[in-house]
Amino acid sequence: MQLFYTADINSKEYTLSKEESKHCVMVLRKTIGDEVNLIDGKGGFYTARITNDNVKSCQLEIVSVEKEFGKSETHIHLAIAPTKSNDRFEWFLEKATEIGINEITPIICDNSERKVLKLERMNKILVSAMKQSKRAYLPKLNDVIHYKTFIQSNFEEDCYIAHCFDGEKPQLKDTLKKGEDSLVLIGPEGDFSTNEIHMAIENNFKAVSLGSSRLRTETAGVVTCHTINLINL
Repeated sequence: MQLFYTADINSKEYTLSKEESKHCVMVLRKTIGDEVNLIDGKGGFYTARITNDNVKSCQLEIVSVEKEFGKSETHIHLAIAPTKSNDRFEWFLEKATEIGINEITPIICDNSERKVLKLERMNKILVSAMKQSKRAYLPKLNDVIHYKTFIQSNFEEDCYIAHCFDGEKPQLKDTLKKGEDSLVLIGPEGDFSTNEIHMAIENNFKAVSLGSSRLRTETAGVVTCHTINLINL
């Protein structure tokens, strides 16, 4: 199944972008009468028929639409510190989207080594991963925000902070409640500072463990997404 991302679709007819038209007609060799599938990133899954196979402006007629395609019953939100390596953070974005994540907030922490992100490029990675994994919802990528500002916001989700400091901490998998929305904080390579951990707990975040191994930031993010999804199967 080949999916095309069409965020601005709002009628019974649609024209693919120049790039998507070229891919559809020249690469996939689709022609008039062939059917293709579209997703709008908001849960809409469309079946469309090609009415004009112009390589620069392929025109489609919408045949059917399914709303809330593959909608999750829970909202998964990760507030995660960007990694020093752009490639590793982009890997996290790709895999988290494939597994199933709803919202991502990059947070700047005391031990953060990267404080600037190319959000436009990263949104393209999210779109590509959404299409590849046949999902109809595009994760929301928020602007970069400082930890202290973020932690003082009002949250409706169940809130957790995963850190590597010693002490009694329940496993995330044993703390999660099926069907409940979750927000999990994931720190940078140097972990959260003790001050940041205390601040989170003072703001009603529960400290949790992701296991006995010390995980890279991007791995911890993927493990968290997978754990929450498994609990909610």
